[in-house]
This record gives sequence, structure tokens and C-alpha cells, in this order.
Amino acid sequence: FWLKAISHARLRATAPAKCPTAMATKPIKSLESEEQRLHRIRITLTSRNVKSLEKVCADLIAGAREKELQVAGPVRLPTRILRLVVRKSPNGEGTNTYDRWEMRIHKRLIDLHSPSDVVKQITSISIEPGVEVEVTIADV
Repeated sequence: FWLKAISHARLRATAPAKCPTAMATKPIKSLESEEQRLHRIRITLTSRNVKSLEKVCADLIAGAREKELQVAGPVRLPTRILRLVVRKSPNGEGTNTYDRWEMRIHKRLIDLHSPSDVVKQITSISIEPGVEVEVTIADV
């Protein structure tokens, strides 16, 4: 009998108080705070023409510096060289002569730290034909 009374008293003593001020408050997310939060943005530029690729890189970086954003790059990745060696002769007779074809693919990376709405303004510049742009956004 005494043992049950003691265990019930302990339970009552350790139970949390049901007071509205003791409850944890959850922060409310708003659209404004979501837009202003900084994102880590990686822009990948790919092209076969180096001049047009460098021009687009310079335009993007100039636009980002105008907005006073933190910019890293352009990081020049190794050039991928796609080679194709083809026999000139259509039927296999004659001397063994070959045509060597190659395509060079140049790639650049630019990293930005900015809100996502600013990136839309920066990437709205005119992009040269033959330059592919890929934008990846991640939270900081």
C-alpha cells in the first residue's frame, strides 16, 4: 500500500506543468524571410567556343559585382576533348589513312551567395549562342 502511494506521488511531481507560457513557441516562416535568405548558387557554363564562353562569364560576374554579391570564379575546369579517328577508305582497300576529328568542350564554374530573386535578374542577360547555362541553388 505505501509503495503505490509513493510511486503515484513521484509521477505527479515529475509531470510537466500545463502552463501556456511553458510551451515552446515555433518560429513562423514568412515569404519575405524566405526570399531574403541567402542561397549558394552555382552557375555552370559549357561551350565549344572559348570566346563566347568567356564573354558570358564576364557579363555574369559584372552583373553580380554591380549588385555587390560575393562571387567566386570563374573556375576553369579541364577541357574535355572528344576524339574520333575514322578510316578514310570506304571499302578497306588502299593505304591505311585516317581522318582525326576532335571536339573540345570548355567548362566554367561561378559561385554566388545571394537571394534567389537577385539571381533571376543577373541571369537575364543575353547569352551567346552555343553556350549552355546550368543554375544549381542550395541553401547556405
